[in-house]
Amino acid sequence: METMSLTNKRDIYLPEMATVIESEPMTPFERFLEIKLDSGKELGHMPGQFVEVSVFGIGEAPISVSSSPTHKGSFQMVIRNAGNVTHILNQIQKGDKLGIRGPFGTHFPVETEMKGKDIVFICGGLGLVPVRSAITYVLDNRKNYGSLTILYGTKSPAELLFVKEVKQWASQDNVTYRETVDRGDETWTGNVGVITTLMTDMTVDPRNTVAIICGPPVMYKFAIASLYRTGMVAKNIYVSLERHMKCGVGKCGHCQISELYVCQDGPVFKFADVADVQEAIQ
Repeated sequence: METMSLTNKRDIYLPEMATVIESEPMTPFERFLEIKLDSGKELGHMPGQFVEVSVFGIGEAPISVSSSPTHKGSFQMVIRNAGNVTHILNQIQKGDKLGIRGPFGTHFPVETEMKGKDIVFICGGLGLVPVRSAITYVLDNRKNYGSLTILYGTKSPAELLFVKEVKQWASQDNVTYRETVDRGDETWTGNVGVITTLMTDMTVDPRNTVAIICGPPVMYKFAIASLYRTGMVAKNIYVSLERHMKCGVGKCGHCQISELYVCQDGPVFKFADVADVQEAIQ
């Protein structure tokens, strides 16, 4: 895991005014937002980090950044309607104002451990949102990485995110993209089953492969077990535990698992560092 250094002289602990420049529904429960800091500065994040988003008079919530730092001038998020703050964020429109703190937390090691390696991204449901930042970063710096495999699963076809974008990934000769749903509908012609059904015939070079996993808690142990069967080891597997966060600065204790504060020590962890922490992966 890595920690992002502050390079653009922003005070990440104070809310900064920002403007919504794009707002679109993605599913009945998720909304895509593109945001620009009113200062004109870059957010300064790395893939896997998150920000605290303030809705004035309501509160704030931690939200993963979904765009790559290679996307200049603005940054992107996907909001699931799951609470008071996110309910309001799902009604936000172009031109509305928000407060932004951050970026916070550790990030996927795209510039160190992942460079020169084959990469497997395993994303379940909303887990695609933070991982998309890393996927886009790798695609924008494609010559620096080996083979690229993206596995994506959701409960139903209606819950698939970034549909047009993943079709572009699937069409690229240097990307292996596979998707599945737990339950198909009358229009679905793809794979049906949990995400590990996409891994039954997967082969990797365990000495030269890094795996990234993000999704619902139940997915982790089964996806990791499938990776182990390919010969991969815990030190080459990274997991994002972004679902455990709240304040972002290690004060509220909401994200504490054992001695770890996910918002400070994570949300991205090398699995070898949390494999023995029972509450981390379950």
